[in-house]
Amino acid sequence: MLRSSKDRNKSNEQMPFVDKRASSRIPVNIDARFFHGNIFYSGIVRNLSEQGMFIDTKKCLPSDSMFVVIIREENDLLKVIAKVKRASINTDTCLGMGVELLSPSAGYLDFIHRLHD
Repeated sequence: MLRSSKDRNKSNEQMPFVDKRASSRIPVNIDARFFHGNIFYSGIVRNLSEQGMFIDTKKCLPSDSMFVVIIREENDLLKVIAKVKRASINTDTCLGMGVELLSPSAGYLDFIHRLHD
């Protein structure tokens, strides 16, 4: 059956938003450091999950850059390898980065599970 673009737009408007993330994000405010190109940068993790996080920072790295994120949890340092999936930029000012976590450690996954509880 052929439908006009007007009909297709109607059906698209009725479709609920589908979140493409594999895991739901937990809202947080956690200080973080990240290391790239022999330089440490700082930021604040605004939300996180088992597979990703958003880092509020003034330094956006290029898309697909890989780097180490360090989060302090009580007396431990959690280190995860991340890959930039998107940068949030407003008029040449970095607002933050959405990153994918590559092979997160058991310690990091335990941290996420404790936040869920």
